[in-house]
Amino acid sequence: MIKTPISADSHITEPPNCYVDYIDPKFRDRAPHMKTLPNVGDAFLVDGMPSTIPMGLVAAAGKEPSKITTDGVRFEELWRSGWDATHRVADQEKDGVGAEIIYPTVGMVICNHPDFDYKKACFEAYNRWLSEYCAVAPTRLYGMGQVSMRTPEDGVAELKAVKAMGFKGVMMPGDPAVEDYDSPVYDKVWATAVELNLPLAFHILTTRGAGTTRGPRINSFLSIIRGCQDIMGTLIFGGVFDRFPDLKIVCVEADAGWVPHYMYRMDHAYKRHRYWLKAPPLKRLPSEYFRENIYTTFQDDYVAFQTKDLVNVNRLMWASDFPHSDSTWPDSQAVLNEQTKNLTEHERNRICHDNVAELYGLN
Repeated sequence: MIKTPISADSHITEPPNCYVDYIDPKFRDRAPHMKTLPNVGDAFLVDGMPSTIPMGLVAAAGKEPSKITTDGVRFEELWRSGWDATHRVADQEKDGVGAEIIYPTVGMVICNHPDFDYKKACFEAYNRWLSEYCAVAPTRLYGMGQVSMRTPEDGVAELKAVKAMGFKGVMMPGDPAVEDYDSPVYDKVWATAVELNLPLAFHILTTRGAGTTRGPRINSFLSIIRGCQDIMGTLIFGGVFDRFPDLKIVCVEADAGWVPHYMYRMDHAYKRHRYWLKAPPLKRLPSEYFRENIYTTFQDDYVAFQTKDLVNVNRLMWASDFPHSDSTWPDSQAVLNEQTKNLTEHERNRICHDNVAELYGLN
């Protein structure tokens, strides 16, 4: 029997009051807020960040490609279920999805904010709002709390706070404030994640410079997965999984069809070039850590399904990305039927339901 899919990566659309009403009062005057701008439409303004966040792409699921635009969209035109959870289950049913792991939208951009005090306040506000949103449908909506990683010590406290709020996992910023994630100073963070059984997720567009490239603008779409790839390599070559073999990392919305070659390339680099490149010694080949410790989510990635035998089918997780512009909603069932037609029922259930249910301990 084919099981009802669970989306391993879906999003909310932060409403105008998300940060203003839930943030620490001393940051309220600077809280991210929505404003209607000429020729742009409704957009979020974030103090200390030069670019606005137009609402056009954040809820463009189901739109014809020719009608997808960044500008000229009002908040009232967005899918209501993105911010009003009382409407969310209906949109899940329309897409044939049984539950969703929930990530932010504006919060993805705030991951790149240079002020970590401000970032921490914003994420704490978002977590308060998200806990209320998910509580409306607790067996259908499972939130990923955001943390700032202002310091390793803050990171430990933030993980504990996220766990106490009932979230199923943690969305990490792509760039921490202190050193990088391969540094032993973060061992206390990894140890806490293992102790609390909290998967740690790295989402695209949450690293500095993500999505920038040369050439025509559309070429940037191909580069947005690079930030996640770099983090995976940092953790593996940094020996993090040698020290914490039970650590669970999720590479989110970066697709998965590239993983077989990436694992091969990592092994090649380690076997052939580890001495002159001064790579730390590892107990196993890099590909073995990727195969066991790293989960990848993807929505419309035909190649990922076809290369499943070159990776670990128990670490692939399908997602709908609702309500973003890259979402398969409301046609997820048709997409899955086409892309999984060469899979066994067991393999399809693993990728579309069982893996995410087991990872997050869903009921």
